[in-house]
Amino acid sequence: MTAAERISALRKYMEEEGIDVYYIPNEDDHLSEEYTADYFKCKSYISGFSGEAGCTVVTRDFAGLWTDGRYFTQAEKELEGSGVELMRMGQEGVPDAVSFLIDHTPENGTLGFDGRVVPASVSLRLSEVLKRKGAKLSVHHDLAGKVWGSDRPEMPKEKIWTLAVKYTGESAKERIARVRAAMKERGADMLVLTALEDPCWLLNVRGNDIACTPVAYAFAAVTQRSVSYYIDPDKLTKKTETYLKNNGVSVKKYEALAKDLAALHGRTVWASLRHLNTELYSALDQDNRIINEASPVQMFRAVKNETEIRNIRNAHVKDGVAMVRFIKWVKETVGEKKMTEVSAQDHLYALRAEQKDYIEPSFTTISAYQANGAMMHYSATPENHARVSPRGFLLVDSGGTYKDGTTDITRTISLGRLTKEEKMLYTKVLQGHLDLGHARFLYGTAGNNLDILARRPLWNINIDYQCGTGHGVGHVLSVHEGPHGIRWGMGTPARPAVRLEPGMIVTNEPGVYLPHQLGIRIENELLVAKGEKNFYGQFLYFEDVTYCPYDLEAVDLKYLSDEEIGWLNDYHQNVYRTLAPHLNREEQKWLRNATRKVKR
Repeated sequence: MTAAERISALRKYMEEEGIDVYYIPNEDDHLSEEYTADYFKCKSYISGFSGEAGCTVVTRDFAGLWTDGRYFTQAEKELEGSGVELMRMGQEGVPDAVSFLIDHTPENGTLGFDGRVVPASVSLRLSEVLKRKGAKLSVHHDLAGKVWGSDRPEMPKEKIWTLAVKYTGESAKERIARVRAAMKERGADMLVLTALEDPCWLLNVRGNDIACTPVAYAFAAVTQRSVSYYIDPDKLTKKTETYLKNNGVSVKKYEALAKDLAALHGRTVWASLRHLNTELYSALDQDNRIINEASPVQMFRAVKNETEIRNIRNAHVKDGVAMVRFIKWVKETVGEKKMTEVSAQDHLYALRAEQKDYIEPSFTTISAYQANGAMMHYSATPENHARVSPRGFLLVDSGGTYKDGTTDITRTISLGRLTKEEKMLYTKVLQGHLDLGHARFLYGTAGNNLDILARRPLWNINIDYQCGTGHGVGHVLSVHEGPHGIRWGMGTPARPAVRLEPGMIVTNEPGVYLPHQLGIRIENELLVAKGEKNFYGQFLYFEDVTYCPYDLEAVDLKYLSDEEIGWLNDYHQNVYRTLAPHLNREEQKWLRNATRKVKR
């Protein structure tokens, strides 16, 4: 069926159920904000937009797709001729999706959605506001799934595996003890872990249920006496069954959590209503008290321990070796042999796979030539890709998951002749990248306070990028991890301004995206580290944990200060010193030139 036909079928089911407005978010049962298994991609199925963010809303006479600035150009292409209107989130005059739902649900009407994929916090807000106009919610109908029918992918059944203490630095028993101490401090009888990463971190297990993200579809519930792990039993092996049993973990069926929550009475349950889906919340009796706060595991996994940090650095050395070999290959091959965005990304996949303890890509590589680079989350496919020519830029955003860490790096590679404007824009992006990476700041600072350092060079020429500047990175988990980040604007309930803590990993990735022209992004991972403590307080600073040269052929030094040129040279000296021992002589010679000292 076409998108128009799918929407027509959905409207018929809406009419049967008496639903006036139907809401289809991007989330799964665990309210994952971005990456989900194919089973949950109803938003994309109905609208035809394949991007990993946003939602679809269908009324009796309107169909709209909400997504953010990373996907505007992609969405324009994919929605063309579908009858689905692109609602550009954050743009002037565009209401947010929840406000639209409220405004367009008629008096005494019904707003519907699948309660398993909508947070309880959103449902409660909608219910309260809709009561004022005599309207109601219908939360038990997966109508998009009904349209999808037998063609819908099945829930994944991949086996889980354990991550050794030599990588994590803590045993499962030690992590469970940390969680129980936090629960005792808050007076919680039960902690419900719904985010996919939380049970994985707690139990030192990993899975393969989502492409490029080593997690398993599972819930967990912790009390002072028990740990229950809710998972499809087909995902367990004898080895993992024994491992869980030895750590005091009881295995239950994936669907059993709602029943167990319904059996609670008069208890204090720690569960963030932003991360507990509507169906699970509705199972809880009203005589229970809810601690509506983020799981303590969220911060525990965000602040890496010494073992994790050491392993993360090691993963980045291996990743840097792969990237140096890749960039050398690109520059020496373009114009000499046929190269496409697909052949380039496939070559990089192969180079990473050669590294020890490599598991998989940490996300689908973005290999984007010239105009395609303007689409922040562009994906080249055998059916839709560009040929790479010896001019302009190839933007490559990629990463790997290794047993010792997760990487995320972007390099924009010059392929030959560049215009003065292209070099100016590249240098302005590099300038913001360097300025942010060398920030020193007092403890208590949030990423929102530092974002201006990366944007200032671009704002000075009236250019912006419509996304955040940085995100947290998990340890052998999701490449996009909260709660911290670096982004412009005030904190919101959905994205609070979280102070940066020593041991956090955060990316530094300013960029320029000129629609239908080019894209430039430069990205490193940064470690938050302790600096001097004095009369003014505890100072913090960033350490680069990414080792890969910037493209000196694209730099126009007149736009950089002497201090910034010094930072550039210092970084390149460190890259060469770190990676050279792992390269052959020819690769060392290439890297020495790529990291040569520059001056005016």
